[in-house]
Amino acid sequence: MQTVVMPKLGDTMEEGKILRWLKQEGDTVKKGDALAEIETEKVNIEVESFFAGTLRKILVPAGETMAVGAPIALVGAANEALPAAANATQASAPAAQPVAAAAPAAQTAQAAPATPSTPAQPQIPASGNGHVAAPFATGETGGRIFISPIARHIAAEHNLDIAQIQGTGPGGRIIRADVEAALARQESGQPAAAAQAAPVEAVALSQMRKTIAKRLQQSMQTAPHFYVTMTIDTTRLGEFRNAVNEYAATLPQPVKVSFNDLIVKAVATALTHMPEVNVSFDGERLLFKKAINVGVAVALPEGLIVPVVRDADKRGVLDIARESKRLVDAARAGKLKPEDFSGGTFSVSNLGMFGVDEFTAIINPPESAILAVGAIVPTPVVANGQVVVRDQMKVTLSVDHRALDGAVAARFLQDLKRLLEQPLGMLL
Repeated sequence: MQTVVMPKLGDTMEEGKILRWLKQEGDTVKKGDALAEIETEKVNIEVESFFAGTLRKILVPAGETMAVGAPIALVGAANEALPAAANATQASAPAAQPVAAAAPAAQTAQAAPATPSTPAQPQIPASGNGHVAAPFATGETGGRIFISPIARHIAAEHNLDIAQIQGTGPGGRIIRADVEAALARQESGQPAAAAQAAPVEAVALSQMRKTIAKRLQQSMQTAPHFYVTMTIDTTRLGEFRNAVNEYAATLPQPVKVSFNDLIVKAVATALTHMPEVNVSFDGERLLFKKAINVGVAVALPEGLIVPVVRDADKRGVLDIARESKRLVDAARAGKLKPEDFSGGTFSVSNLGMFGVDEFTAIINPPESAILAVGAIVPTPVVANGQVVVRDQMKVTLSVDHRALDGAVAARFLQDLKRLLEQPLGMLL
């Protein structure tokens, strides 16, 4: 009998959520067959079987979140006896204990529900008079309203709308004191809403949002950030882009180069000049990365993901444009593979298309720096004693001070500025 475990599908993955099983118990399984769809912190991906045989037992139902390495299914011969531990719904090993399940990301709305049966009702404590409280009433919005029997009785006698009463009992249950307070406000002419908290809607975090929260909080708490901002004249860069795109449009496979593609190329070139920026800090050592893999931040409805343009220093501008488009399209379609978003050594976050002039970005660990790119804005400047209008862009480098000092960050931005203001330098 072979055990299928929750796979590690990324450098930072610690747990995964089973969205749906693609094979059912008793189904024949070939090596390489997709068994289940897993939601990780970054993408949804199908898990393939490393074994051939029959899916004998599903240990973890759809909707559950399990730690990496936890048993999730058993594959074996059709007549092979199941181990005793498989009689339980969950595997008995401590690593297999489920963690709190998160709501599926937006792109997985078609997946199976998180719980196949009606969720268990919360335990309702006894009311002050010794009776068990009524489980709930239903408000106009369809939400459950927990209220004790005596509170419900008093509210009904005075025609109070219990949906407008804020409960102060255990779990937000409406108790007698809440109804009496509402009556007192009514008699005094005070609006009931004045004493109520603003309505809220609780939405469970997706695996992606949970990971974003955890990793970026960790980044800000552990990496002492400092920021260096520089203004770059992009007038020539715009002319260069127009010339490149005019040529690229005539190719058998046309491609359109964006400003961000040119920034990625310039960053990769600058990193070849200054390898001391292409590092990670591991607590005791600086790790100099031999590859230059530039992450490009992409905003999705579920959160932020950073697919990686690998070996960006060895790619031409057109190749970077094609690869960036492939990665962005795959990210938005939920089709990224683990190798598409792992192994980054430096990241670029661009909010210029939203009209943002400048901002600071949080470093994506274990990297040591990230470049925040603002909008290109026509700006009056003094050149040769004359006021002229030039296209300008502000960039801000966020730096981990454990790995890099201010002078290194400043020199890196100087080199980047030179490359973007004289873009032919990226080709030489």
